[in-house]
Amino acid sequence: MTFERRDIHNSEVPEICLSCEARHKGVCGALTPRQLAELAKHTTRRKHAPGAVLLREADPVDHHANIMNGVVKLSKILADGRQQIVGLQFAPDFLGGPLTDENAMTVEAASDVEVCAFPKSTLDRLIHENPNLEHRLLTQTLKELDEAREWMVTLGRKTAAEKVASFLLLIASHIDPEVDETTSFLLPLSRSDIADFLGLTTETVSRQMTRLRREGVITIDNRRTITIPDRERLLEEAGY
Repeated sequence: MTFERRDIHNSEVPEICLSCEARHKGVCGALTPRQLAELAKHTTRRKHAPGAVLLREADPVDHHANIMNGVVKLSKILADGRQQIVGLQFAPDFLGGPLTDENAMTVEAASDVEVCAFPKSTLDRLIHENPNLEHRLLTQTLKELDEAREWMVTLGRKTAAEKVASFLLLIASHIDPEVDETTSFLLPLSRSDIADFLGLTTETVSRQMTRLRREGVITIDNRRTITIPDRERLLEEAGY
């Protein structure tokens, strides 16, 4: 099944969607202009500061959202209150399980985040009348499953040095929805969050970042801006 990309300047496309390049790669790319117009009636653009909770684990699902820009982290809360970051999502990923009634994870803004939110009932109605939309949601879910399995290899088999390099490659490949690979970006997670995500200590993460900078694999400005001068060297550091 293929999806037709509709020109972003199509006069039938709602104004709120005209400047949204991410919609072509996200779930909205499966909607007709009429269906986009129907969804736009119930759409709200929301901005969230770092640390804001977008969805809470075990809360009922009453709305969904497309990530427009920024990075969100997915986490599970253990019985004693400890948090484990289990994944990251980027534009134009879809937030909230479309076929579930309860949030499986807590979703928190890791950076400044903008989302396009809409009620679950509206999406359910569109899924019922548009098989392409259901297929697009399934395709995205399977893609995220493949990425999660790939990341299990990173966490289970790679060295600390390879884990940190793999994390930087992950951010560089996903942080901008309009660019396949970026060479400079603002690090969206703190050192402690990176350590949590990679199963390392904060000290180990800092030590590996310092080593990568010292060896010229990356440059770091103001502790948060990462530049990758030579992507091939970073790929080698990541074990590829």
